[in-house]
Amino acid sequence: MNYRHAFHAGNFADVFKHLCLVALLRGLSRKDSPWAYLDTHAGAGMYDLSSVPAQKTGEYRQGIGRLWQAPGPFPAALADYLAVLRTLVGGNAPHHYPGSPLIAAAVARPQDRVIACELNPIEYAALAAHPSTVMTVHNSDGYQGLKAFLPPVERRGLALIDPPYEDATELTRLPRELLAAHRRFATGCYALWYPLKDEGPLAGLKRSLQDSGLRRLLLAELRLSALVQGGILHGCGLLVINPPWGFVEQLQETLPVLTKILAPGSGSSRVEWLVPE
Repeated sequence: MNYRHAFHAGNFADVFKHLCLVALLRGLSRKDSPWAYLDTHAGAGMYDLSSVPAQKTGEYRQGIGRLWQAPGPFPAALADYLAVLRTLVGGNAPHHYPGSPLIAAAVARPQDRVIACELNPIEYAALAAHPSTVMTVHNSDGYQGLKAFLPPVERRGLALIDPPYEDATELTRLPRELLAAHRRFATGCYALWYPLKDEGPLAGLKRSLQDSGLRRLLLAELRLSALVQGGILHGCGLLVINPPWGFVEQLQETLPVLTKILAPGSGSSRVEWLVPE
């Protein structure tokens, strides 16, 4: 409840996460049948990059600021992500940056549905102020949302689980919540975002999911620098269950390009199956 994304909006982690989000939803959209998107920790919806929090950290300058100025040409998935941003913030240098629920709503077709859960009342009110014909906003705990909204009536969809990692028990809770959701909606796609700081606990999370009996578990990571310990954010990752067709190849093509833009000379990326078919 103390976390405020306004300090971090548009940083490298947002760029990575939202690139993946757009590609995942485009993959689901290859079929005409509708999908539902569940955002468990939705945030405020839109962030002012000229605000005091954003200016205090300046993180967006090394994220969307750097990418926006890159000359291109870009791989298709990266170009698509930037095109979605332009529909939301305009074509010039961005003064605002959208959160994942607004990005999902911009990608959604009329038959699709976006479900956004946000527990913080201030963030919830800000998100609910954005009118949308495809999005409903709930002032509720995201883990409860996994129970309440899955399986969706559409029987197709994506859940993005993106907690702030303030709670010391988060990494031990996540496998339980994710596996419980998967038991209710086994054919759904799940994307779990995580920061790369101290990597010992993350190794435990990955091992728990590997040993759980899940299939089709993909790992994608972007690092700004070589492995660093001591609580310094040096990268981020996404664990994806049941990624749609073509997603793996898109990331394999796109992440090396994005890494060179965001962390020239020091960054790295990887895309690999933790558990294959």
